Amino acid sequence: MTMNSQNEITEEILAIEADARKSVEAGGSPELHPRRDYAPYRSSLLRHPTHELVRVDPEEIERVSPAFGHTDVSLLESDLTIAHAAEPIGERITVSGHVLDGEGRPVRNQLVEIWQANAAGRYVHKRDQHPAPLDPNFTGVGRAITGENGEYTFQTIKPGPYPWRNHVNAWRPAHIHFSLFGSAFTQRLVTQMYFPSDPLFALDPIYQSIADPAARQRLIGAYDHSLSVPEYSLGYRWDIVLTGPKSTWMEGEEDHD
Repeated sequence: MTMNSQNEITEEILAIEADARKSVEAGGSPELHPRRDYAPYRSSLLRHPTHELVRVDPEEIERVSPAFGHTDVSLLESDLTIAHAAEPIGERITVSGHVLDGEGRPVRNQLVEIWQANAAGRYVHKRDQHPAPLDPNFTGVGRAITGENGEYTFQTIKPGPYPWRNHVNAWRPAHIHFSLFGSAFTQRLVTQMYFPSDPLFALDPIYQSIADPAARQRLIGAYDHSLSVPEYSLGYRWDIVLTGPKSTWMEGEEDHD
């Protein structure tokens, strides 16, 4: 099968955004979440649900699902730079923010997990065959529990962009995956944080699958000099809003890139 070029993918992205903008101008609501069958993201055409979801009683599942608390998560797990014998290669960063509900109230005692590529854009995963070096001192996973004000902090390495096979010369912007578990395993939500001024934003169909520009902007962490550690790391602030019109976009179950 012949793969599309970046120019063809970009034309599709712009056409969908124009269609969404016309809908808002006509009185419709902004598209805060991607369309299930967002054509520029090729695999969404094959993986999105085509039938009504089957609703089940979650009580039996939740009865045996894991419970999380401070006794289960060590404070050291939020520092991805100290998990091995030596320091990982790359730009050290501090990522901090708050988990909030739609009313701006803090979500306390929330399990937050992150995973990411290393500084060369390579994941420690057997399916990642990107010919970039693995870092023996960086696994790329961490977790933390939010505090009384919904706050979280991670120390890590800024990830690199990487190629993927959506179309010819497709590259994903640098990003960190975030997972939030709610009060039970069945409430898990997954999203991504990006970095400011990435030149790949306009070319990436996953980022661009959110037609509303304001909703896309909420996925970008802001550089915060007050979070930077002198002579050690640069700081980024990123709040996660779980509900409401200003909520942070969350991935579907089949989104993994």
